Amino acid sequence: MKLYITPGSPYARMARIVVLEKGLQSRVGIIVAQTRRADSPYYRINPSGRVPYLIRDDGVGLEESAVICAYLDHLDGNPLFDLPDGDQAWEVRRLEGLARSMLDGLAVWGREILRPPDERSPSVLQHEADRSRRMADLWEVEIDHPLMHGALNMVQLTLACALGLEARNPDLHWRPGHPKLGARFGQIAARPSFVATAPNSQQAAP
Repeated sequence: MKLYITPGSPYARMARIVVLEKGLQSRVGIIVAQTRRADSPYYRINPSGRVPYLIRDDGVGLEESAVICAYLDHLDGNPLFDLPDGDQAWEVRRLEGLARSMLDGLAVWGREILRPPDERSPSVLQHEADRSRRMADLWEVEIDHPLMHGALNMVQLTLACALGLEARNPDLHWRPGHPKLGARFGQIAARPSFVATAPNSQQAAP
């Protein structure tokens, strides 16, 4: 299989982490896609130009990080990241929605600051900065939830990929005033799969 990514995309990072956590390196090749170029050959592979994008063994392509992560998780018939049964499944969905909201907002902010200075929208920058502060306050409370501790799950994975965007955004300061969130992030970020996929300030936009 082929997994198309860009190194700076937090969504692609999620899929890369699942590949590592599941030990699928021998089954999934990682290919860096050229995006945001009018003549990119990648658009013939995936017309939307988005990443991640997984080409299965049968040649069918899958888009959306959640779909790709679930597919990779189920390849061996022993999923690690499935939803629990009963009412707890709704708690996972609730928390995952919050983590995804934070990730989506930070991704928008990150793309905006990579524009030329005269093309950046001050209102978008302010809106996403304000959103990030509100979400960090919320997660300082929600991080005490039992689902945010113990075995790695998709909520933790999504949130950690969002918080890790601090490496690419010098104006993202979620740590001050959020010691519990910082401590839990440190634990997750120390996992080998997160270390191997950590972003840096030089990587291209998602």
